[in-house]
Amino acid sequence: MMGTLDYIWMGVLAVFQGPELFSLFGLPVSATLLMILAGFLVGIAVGATPGLAGPIAMAIALPILISVFGYTPDALLPVMGFLIGVMKGATIGGAVPAILFNTPGTPDAFMTTLDGYPMTKRGKAQKALRVAHFSSASGDTFSDIVLFVCAPFLAIMVEAYLDLPEKTALLILSLSFIAAVIGGSAAKGLISTGLGLLAAYVGTGEDFYPRLSLDSPMLAQGFPITTAVLGVLIIGAVLKELEDLWRTKQARGTIAPHRDTGDQRLHWADIRRLLPVIGRSALIGTCIGALPGIGSTLAATLGYSVGRAHHARVKRPDAPEFGKGAAEGIAATEAANSSVSGANLIPVLSLGIPGNAAAVFLILAAESIGGFNPGPSVFRFTADAVNPELVIAFGLFTAMMIANVLNWTIGGLFMRSMGIMIHIPKHILLPCVLLLTLTAIYVQETRMEVIWFALGFGVLGYLMRVVAISPLPFVIAFILGGKLEETARQAFAATGSDPWFLINRPVAAAFILLSVLVILYSARKPKAKS
Repeated sequence: MMGTLDYIWMGVLAVFQGPELFSLFGLPVSATLLMILAGFLVGIAVGATPGLAGPIAMAIALPILISVFGYTPDALLPVMGFLIGVMKGATIGGAVPAILFNTPGTPDAFMTTLDGYPMTKRGKAQKALRVAHFSSASGDTFSDIVLFVCAPFLAIMVEAYLDLPEKTALLILSLSFIAAVIGGSAAKGLISTGLGLLAAYVGTGEDFYPRLSLDSPMLAQGFPITTAVLGVLIIGAVLKELEDLWRTKQARGTIAPHRDTGDQRLHWADIRRLLPVIGRSALIGTCIGALPGIGSTLAATLGYSVGRAHHARVKRPDAPEFGKGAAEGIAATEAANSSVSGANLIPVLSLGIPGNAAAVFLILAAESIGGFNPGPSVFRFTADAVNPELVIAFGLFTAMMIANVLNWTIGGLFMRSMGIMIHIPKHILLPCVLLLTLTAIYVQETRMEVIWFALGFGVLGYLMRVVAISPLPFVIAFILGGKLEETARQAFAATGSDPWFLINRPVAAAFILLSVLVILYSARKPKAKS
């Protein structure tokens, strides 16, 4: 029987000696290597562009790549290598608009705005970008190492301890925790979460007629995820920023652009101070990424919350607090959400369950091309023949390590060069961001009503910011709402229609108890505004 090292070596060879794209000086150039590089460059470009994100680029690129490479097994690694490159590049690039313009392109980048934008307003934009790059690349590296070494063992553990009732309870715990720790207070967090679940269930369900549609054909199809996420996060932020600019103009008569001042370098003393924060968040992100159906948004929230609690105990008297321009806040968020990308392939490959939107397209690529079926058979070591799916899995791991090397090199140069964007006047930039966001939404759905939906969610996001309700619980609840209902229905059916399936299983009951305790504990003490 072939051992693990044999499969690792075969996966590496599948990447470096895969389909030849062309020859350079008589040496064959692997299509997979070039597709990883191309995907990474596309990823950092769309990630740094307000209104765009990695999943949008992956959605557009997937049908094009399949039409170019075809449906043969040789197409798997080049196509998925490109998608992995986009995923890695967009993760690091997503910090750019969050730090420079206070407009997060993804839900997990929202936490980066809390400290990144205050640093920009203090003239430390370049340093904030350097902190984000170092933290993101470090967390990504840690996650990839864990994935490469521990993927088969963690996959078996996740499969053994998380059945349908436990997954349902874990999703409830995730929503409860996010509602409690984000949003100004537990009550405001619960309101935001409730609105997100309400929006998620419009026009959806397993009944023969749409729910909550008010007999409207437009509502019967439900709200597309891009309209809700981009509307609340980006359009809402743009509207609030435009109001702030108008108020500043009325008060001061002019709008001064942000300028970088002082030392922008990341010194060894800064790195030593950030390493414990990065280590904790990387561990949190890796653990969250290994859990099916959760994703990077919860990892970013947990990493930030744990970092904030620790920072409050150990910070120097003159150091800024979390939410007021602390570099540790950026490090905690970026290390956590970046470390999800590697571990997130564990539930994808072992269970076929994506933990974030980017992983969805990896599964779609595998299903479209064929020859690779995510599931328990991926990590099966056979005695009589080579398991080709395991070879592909280690090929994907190799592609992620290559993308991570690009992250440390090209990613660093890119992050340092993006600081020039801060000199663009915001009264010119914000309308461009709004137009670009609406264009990206329409390209995704090609229906005029989605523009009205997005503007409606944008107004909702603006009103939430006015009354100090964080939009993040809304977005996470909207994303997880469908998964929560689907898992709960399956758990109810699998337990023989037992109405107490959430409390008669020890692990599930523990998750539910933790959900209640988190809400009660958060309600006891006042929260600072996010």
